[in-house]
Amino acid sequence: MPTIVAADACFPSRYVAQDDIARGFLRVAGGRGAATPERIAQFFTSVGVRGRHLVLPLDAYPQLGGFAERSAIWLEHARELGAGAVRGALARAGLEPSDISLFASNTITGITAPSLDARLMTAIGGFQSDCRRVPLFGLGCVGGAAGLARVSEYLRAFPQHAALLLCVELCSLTFQLSDTSIANIIASALFGDGAACVVLVGDAHPLAARGPSVADTRSVLFEHTEHTMGWDIVDTGFRIVLSGSVPEIARGPFSHAARDFLAGHGLAPGDLSGYVAHPGGPAVVDAVEQGLDLERGTLDASRRSLAAFGNLSSASVLVLLGDVLHGGAARRTGSSLLFAMGPGFCAELVLLRW
Repeated sequence: MPTIVAADACFPSRYVAQDDIARGFLRVAGGRGAATPERIAQFFTSVGVRGRHLVLPLDAYPQLGGFAERSAIWLEHARELGAGAVRGALARAGLEPSDISLFASNTITGITAPSLDARLMTAIGGFQSDCRRVPLFGLGCVGGAAGLARVSEYLRAFPQHAALLLCVELCSLTFQLSDTSIANIIASALFGDGAACVVLVGDAHPLAARGPSVADTRSVLFEHTEHTMGWDIVDTGFRIVLSGSVPEIARGPFSHAARDFLAGHGLAPGDLSGYVAHPGGPAVVDAVEQGLDLERGTLDASRRSLAAFGNLSSASVLVLLGDVLHGGAARRTGSSLLFAMGPGFCAELVLLRW
């Protein structure tokens, strides 16, 4: 079974308190559409976020121009943060770029060709010219879990190889000044900026015994839910599509799918030693605990990550995973479930064995 041996995260140096972001949003959008002062205060308080890392000063966001300008800013900061996360993860693993056989990258907040992984291979240097590249786009919040699953499947075919998965999400650059819908208020209150990278190896690699193994994975696409979450592509970039039905799906169809996946391994939700759960938002985290009949507080690591960083889209679950591997979280034993949900509407489930 493939093994996760290291993870690291990189954030913009600028950290802004949630109250300051709320005041900034009120100044530029308050009083238009659904963006009443009361609703802004309600949503910015209720999402459970204390502050977030942002790539730009607050007063720069109302000046953001069209897609071309946003893309240039995204690429500048994505290269910097992505390189930091890759270097950090490789250093933790004790590997060099030349040791990597597959470089997968994922984002939902920017587009570039050549892809980000190709640009970083040149910027960092030392990668072999035949290193395989897998750039991913369109997965949204599920991308970190999905990327882990796809990379682990590659390593089953090439058990002697080492691979990277990088997720870079600069959610703040998708801010739409003209969109005063409830969905955009929630997104502006919830999402932050950051990058995270993980190193995985196959079971014939010398580092295979160093971390949790990926025992199994499962992809789940829920029918007729494509309008639940995603982007509308507009002249100024990405405009959020976000339905209020996500907690209902998490409590019902997602929880049923997770139970079925675990049952295939003779496990029930209460048998696991822990969860690495994408912090989609307080209502979603609550709904998962309810749907899986978990004790209140089981997913508190996700709540703490949400409070500290906001929702980092695909990078969030990798930040949480890194905390278990290297940070303050208690080391696990037995089996754990890593999961995320995202546009599709879909879910990715990854069973880890420690």
